[in-house]
Amino acid sequence: MNIVMVIFTVIGTFLMFTRTPEGGSLNASGIENFKFYTVLSNVFCGLVSLIYLLIVLFKKDPDKIRGLKLAALVGVMITFAVVAFMFGPLYGFLRFYKGGNLFFHLLLPLAALFEFILYKWDWMPFRYAVFATIPTVLYGIGYTLNILKNGVGGPWPDSNDFYSFLSWGWKGGIIIFAAIVFLAFIIALVFRGINNKRARLKA
Repeated sequence: MNIVMVIFTVIGTFLMFTRTPEGGSLNASGIENFKFYTVLSNVFCGLVSLIYLLIVLFKKDPDKIRGLKLAALVGVMITFAVVAFMFGPLYGFLRFYKGGNLFFHLLLPLAALFEFILYKWDWMPFRYAVFATIPTVLYGIGYTLNILKNGVGGPWPDSNDFYSFLSWGWKGGIIIFAAIVFLAFIIALVFRGINNKRARLKA
């Protein structure tokens, strides 16, 4: 599964870098794709899978990176959930499940989900769930700092507020950001709980 995830990451990244952006949607060209949470979270997931493979290759204990595995899963699950339950039903699934987005919105998140559930990781303390939300918090901080430094910019989608978080003002944007961080924390708690039940059985 980790080999599959690394391959999906490479394919998805290649397609993101070589496709022609489509107007009026969350698309960019080349390295600009790395401004999106979807791309960053999936590439992070792929890198963690690569680290896992290297650890196994050198015959070390892969449980040492179980915190990173949980954080990677949380990131791609947010992307998966937002598309599957909000953007997809509102705007149509086809636009979010083609090209590199097929791998980053669907295939890689599902692979990460199956891998995390099937592998019997050791016990995860509560702090792992907190740790798993940090990448989302850091992204939100970077997103906010970019707007504070460069301004909102032009009309959407050519805006620094490309997720339209500030459509309801800064107060609305802060509430949305807090809700996303809370969602990341809940997802982390759920999968930590699932894992720890299995860890008890493993013990």
